[in-house]
Amino acid sequence: MNNINVLWVDDEIDLLKPHIIFLEQKNYKVTTCMSGTEALEIIDNKKFDIVFLDENMPGLTGLETLSEIKEKNANLPVVMITKSEEEYIMEEAIGSKIADYLIKPVNPHQILLSLKKNLDHSRLISAKTTSSYQQEFRKIAMDMSMVNDYEEWVELYQKLIYWEIELETIEDLAMIEILESQKSEANHQFGKFIDKNYADWFIPNVDAPTMSHNLFKDKVVPHISNAQPTLFVVIDNLRYDQWKVLEPIITNHYKVETESAYFSILPTATQYARNSIFSGLMPSDMERMHPNWWLNDTEDGGKNKYENEFLGAQLKRLGLAHLKHEYFKITNLRSGKKLAENFKSKKDNDLTVVVYNFVDMLSHSKTEMEVIKELASNDKAYRSLTESWFKNSPLFEIIQQAQQLGFKLILTTDHGTINVKHPSKVIGDRDTSLNLRYKTGRSLTYEDKEVYAAKDPKSIHLPSITMSSSFIFAKSDLFFAYPNNYNHYVSYYRNTYQHGGVSLEEIIIPFIVLNPK
Repeated sequence: MNNINVLWVDDEIDLLKPHIIFLEQKNYKVTTCMSGTEALEIIDNKKFDIVFLDENMPGLTGLETLSEIKEKNANLPVVMITKSEEEYIMEEAIGSKIADYLIKPVNPHQILLSLKKNLDHSRLISAKTTSSYQQEFRKIAMDMSMVNDYEEWVELYQKLIYWEIELETIEDLAMIEILESQKSEANHQFGKFIDKNYADWFIPNVDAPTMSHNLFKDKVVPHISNAQPTLFVVIDNLRYDQWKVLEPIITNHYKVETESAYFSILPTATQYARNSIFSGLMPSDMERMHPNWWLNDTEDGGKNKYENEFLGAQLKRLGLAHLKHEYFKITNLRSGKKLAENFKSKKDNDLTVVVYNFVDMLSHSKTEMEVIKELASNDKAYRSLTESWFKNSPLFEIIQQAQQLGFKLILTTDHGTINVKHPSKVIGDRDTSLNLRYKTGRSLTYEDKEVYAAKDPKSIHLPSITMSSSFIFAKSDLFFAYPNNYNHYVSYYRNTYQHGGVSLEEIIIPFIVLNPK
């Protein structure tokens, strides 16, 4: 705290002598002056850490001085002190990005608190965050050993995300490593939970989470009405932590009505999970009921070409064919801009569905492009890149327009993604599927403890490509690698974002309902 230089500007500075002595006793170095003009000259010749600025002074007013200070040094914190509580003064000061606003008479402890809040903020936050997480660590560890249902897993995962985002603002690498270790252990235990419970969730009358195939019927349909248009946005590959960094941006325009989580089906891959959302069916039922729209892994062609048709068939099955609805899939900037330009024309729809593929493209680009590998080298960077994209995307523009037009907004995803770090050897025949987080085929050889295996795909409502084919799903942060050319393969895919397997990040995903502000 030594060498903190404070400039205090007040035309009655002599009356503040006790305050200044108090600060100097706390080792702050205080320079004083009596006018805005004098303050600007001093700032030109000396560096300060913070300025206390009286609003009501002869000559240059406090607001005028503030404006000049910000032109010289936009990052210099300025605390406005005023006798007036007039709203326009507060609004102008806040609009000029003041650091704090104090009403006279101020006491020395108010001044000290403002200094600590603005100058010692990072250190205080870091210490408090570290201390709080240390206390919470034991509780999370205890909860982890006792979790035995899907609702408790959602709660535990949300806690881990909260602390991950809190800890990323501090510089205590040891705490971040402890959290990473705790997340890893949570995923290990979650894999065991899925082993034990996943197949049972398809048994009638068993308590089960909302999953991809019943998401639309159970969670979307209740919010569709003739009285208000609904915008249903599915951002492909959006993890729960990514939603949490987008939330403050979206809630400038919308207020959250409900925030909940649902569980992606396995495989946590687009052709399975997203088709399941729009069809309202599990993959084996899609194959049986709509053979012209369903393609298995080993078949050529686009695997998600018929989402609109699946949606129409589901609406008809639910007795909602009368709803006026439109479906849009955005896979590039051009199509996003086109929808944004024409979005006002959608205000007469009961339901407008937008599938946005950016996050999916980002995760695949991280595998393929060195520049993306650099920009999204870890989960913190991955979140940051998602936030930066969203702020400048046509999707954000569409959401802003939807708010102005009075749309209800429903925001969700089809599955999440995980940064894979450890290889798991697998052997299969030449018809085995290519995904790094799940495999389907005949005669698969693998490490039992590293996978969730479905030897009979029909037991979890997946299609069988052949009579003897099975599915395996990688757990935690594993990815499948063949023994041939093993080292090259592992080096290429390690630390990339993949999906299809069993992890908290891929399976427990956000479902948010929002109303326009």
